[in-house]
Amino acid sequence: MQNVIVGTAGHVDHGKTCLIKALTGTDTDRLKEEQKRGITIELGFANLPNDAGIHIGIIDVPGHEKFVKNMLAGIGGIDLVLLVIALDEGVMPQTVEHFEILKMLHIRQGIIVFTKADLVDEDWAEMVEEDVSALVEGSFLENADRIRVSAQNIDVLKKMILDKVRSVGMRRSEPELFRLPIDRVFTMEGFGTVVTGTLLEGSCRAGEEVMVYPEERILKIRGIQSHGSKEEAAYAGQRTAIKLSNIKKEELSRGEVLAAPGSLTNSTFLDVKISLFKTTDRLLKNGDRIHFNYGSAQTIAKAVLLDKDSIGAGESAFVQLRFD
Repeated sequence: MQNVIVGTAGHVDHGKTCLIKALTGTDTDRLKEEQKRGITIELGFANLPNDAGIHIGIIDVPGHEKFVKNMLAGIGGIDLVLLVIALDEGVMPQTVEHFEILKMLHIRQGIIVFTKADLVDEDWAEMVEEDVSALVEGSFLENADRIRVSAQNIDVLKKMILDKVRSVGMRRSEPELFRLPIDRVFTMEGFGTVVTGTLLEGSCRAGEEVMVYPEERILKIRGIQSHGSKEEAAYAGQRTAIKLSNIKKEELSRGEVLAAPGSLTNSTFLDVKISLFKTTDRLLKNGDRIHFNYGSAQTIAKAVLLDKDSIGAGESAFVQLRFD
């Protein structure tokens, strides 16, 4: 079966969570604080039922600027993005920031979804669409499908998503490539410790041994679930919950990675090429300390520029990251 991950992106309160509820019937705001404040803080997950035999998981990411690191934890493993823009507000700061992140992650497919169309007149809506066209010009979304969603045409959006994901290739599922960044750790009564994440590559089976990095500790898989269904195996592109033997919840944390034993290497240095957004007003100087996001992890690194003293908006440089 083909497994595909669809992610949302966009400014806070532009309707991402309501859109996913309309598509799937699932309210992804599971925390009391989210329901009280009416905004998404943590990652939310849902399954999009369909008759095409495709397993489609949807990730709802936060739109508030304070929770961008949580957005990054969810958006990194997606195949298709829904860029959500409310017509009553149009392009906003996190619309731009999320879009810049999508371009950096080399995401290739997307749909532009306009919400709250009932709150504006046609002239205003057309002006917002022109602003969006200017934003996405020259990018992977320049010629993307667009839709103004309502209760009456949600099935049209479902068909658009299905048409898009059919062209997404199969991810490699060899067991030796198994890699799952942990984004949640919890305990279930009668089951023990459970971790969840998006299975980026490879596959795993119940009863197999896996390794948790960076600790490099061998663990055994007791059981596997995907969207509430018990599975004997999990494959690349699935949202996956894994029950682990002989480890307590307190011994695992978000940002760690489950992978095939011996398949990854720990390091305190990383050589990279850094590019700054064209929209930034920041300057990256030699020796600056930065937040480094990878998978579901965030850590601190010192940026040692190798060929320049500093870089500004739209510029790039080779950098060695030295981690604490």
